Amino acid sequence: MADEKTNNSGAATIDSPPGPNTVRVTFLPEGKVVEFEHGKLPYKDHGKPESILDVALNNGVRLDHACGGNCACTTCHVWVKQGSECLSEMDDDEADRLDMAADLQLNSRLGCQSVIEKPGDIVVEIPAWNRNYVSEEPGH
Repeated sequence: MADEKTNNSGAATIDSPPGPNTVRVTFLPEGKVVEFEHGKLPYKDHGKPESILDVALNNGVRLDHACGGNCACTTCHVWVKQGSECLSEMDDDEADRLDMAADLQLNSRLGCQSVIEKPGDIVVEIPAWNRNYVSEEPGH
């Protein structure tokens, strides 16, 4: 089965070579792949513009963000598996907040603070404890 791909309007796209300004983000473990033109993603008001959290919210990927993406919690904690060179450097506030995160790894970042600064392929994994937390909806 081919990976599901959506563009920033939510429409499915046909596999084609990415353009020179294309950002491709893969969210694991679901394997959802989203593509958009760098600098053209509509801002969804949580986290920094074009952050991993912003990309997730724009494309229906569930990434918890209890503080609203203000670097005040660790619920949007992700592991960057590939493409860290495309992301902003971690600042002191993010590093201090990550010190409190569960299951901290060398590739840990806060989705709300990890801004995509240049086109390329990025792969992030949402930790299991976060996936399990957000899937527990009322009535289940």
